[in-house]
Amino acid sequence: MQTQNRESSDLIPASKVEGTDVFARDGNKIGSVKSIMLEKRAGKVSDAVISAGGFLGMGGKYHCVPWSKLNYDTDLGGYKLDVTEDQLRDAPTFADDEEDRIYDRNYQRSVYSHYGVQPYW
Repeated sequence: MQTQNRESSDLIPASKVEGTDVFARDGNKIGSVKSIMLEKRAGKVSDAVISAGGFLGMGGKYHCVPWSKLNYDTDLGGYKLDVTEDQLRDAPTFADDEEDRIYDRNYQRSVYSHYGVQPYW
């Protein structure tokens, strides 16, 4: 049985996604993936939590972004977000002490509405 090179596979462990750089449409780095959110019944990735701004990963804002807005760019070695930096800046955010906000349906609705994506639920 022949095995495929792990880096060329379409599959990736969540631990390798977390910390991966995120870039704007223009190729400028805007942050990194803090975590990914899984829809536990369907088993699909629903969102990525993007860390943007701050100093040494502290004091920045977090953005919950629908997974469909991200595409892996092999040239950049990271995820390209299908929005501009201004669109991300205007998106719903939360701080370290508000992480439970991710689970709030009203917050999720505002995220999906902002990005013009049909909610996963």
